[in-house]
Amino acid sequence: MSLQPIKRGLAALALMGMALPALAETSVSDAWVRATVPQQHATGVFMVLTATTDSKLVGVASPVAKDVQVHEMTMNGEVMGMRQVKSIELPAGKAVSLDPNGYHVMLMGLHEQVKEGTQVPLTLTIEDAEGAKQTLQVQAPVRGLTADGSTGGHEHAHQH
Repeated sequence: MSLQPIKRGLAALALMGMALPALAETSVSDAWVRATVPQQHATGVFMVLTATTDSKLVGVASPVAKDVQVHEMTMNGEVMGMRQVKSIELPAGKAVSLDPNGYHVMLMGLHEQVKEGTQVPLTLTIEDAEGAKQTLQVQAPVRGLTADGSTGGHEHAHQH
């Protein structure tokens, strides 16, 4: 039995693999959602995003809320401000933190209380520099009301 046809087939597969464009990948780490109290209609989502190529976070969706928005928290002197942003730049290889003191995701119009110890499903939409979109499914654990994202030390809450 000759191995030539197998070798040719493997060579063709290798060449086809080289012709495919490199797929941008984004990793998500330390995702979490702040728990809510009964009747609270909004909460924050936090995480660290790292993209392999220049990309941007262009959307987030979750079945637990009517509306999901990406926000930026700013300080102007002693006054905290918040505004919705269309996207968050994700420079290649650089970890971008979404935390209570900067960029973060808001779940608004919650359908029910978000309780500590549960998980919130999220769908992130990432767009690379060429306009190709990738969706990521994330299960974000819910942390207590006083969680600030740190792994230790004192904790405090920033309310929306």
